[in-house]
Amino acid sequence: MKPLVKIYLIRIMLGIVAAFICVGYNFATNTISNNPDVFKFNTLTNGIFLALITYLVSYYALKRVFLYQVEKPQKIFTMGIGIYFITWLVFWILIYTLIAGPPLPPP
Repeated sequence: MKPLVKIYLIRIMLGIVAAFICVGYNFATNTISNNPDVFKFNTLTNGIFLALITYLVSYYALKRVFLYQVEKPQKIFTMGIGIYFITWLVFWILIYTLIAGPPLPPP
């Protein structure tokens, strides 16, 4: 398998991992609410910053492994950036919806 294909697939997996990290962090800091009238802006900003930090850390980790295997070192940064953020967003929304969900009706 070519190095750029490996980087692409790693970024897909890291998008899923980043989504779990974002939801876990929001769950741990109690910013997840199942009340549809309450939207905490911190939930959105925390998720975006954690996704960006995860992407940057992955860049430096992948750079150490694939630096001499690709033609242009710049490709390590740009390969899979779109699929990473799309995968992160889809899984983040899916996991967040499953955890927060609609509020339970009163008994």
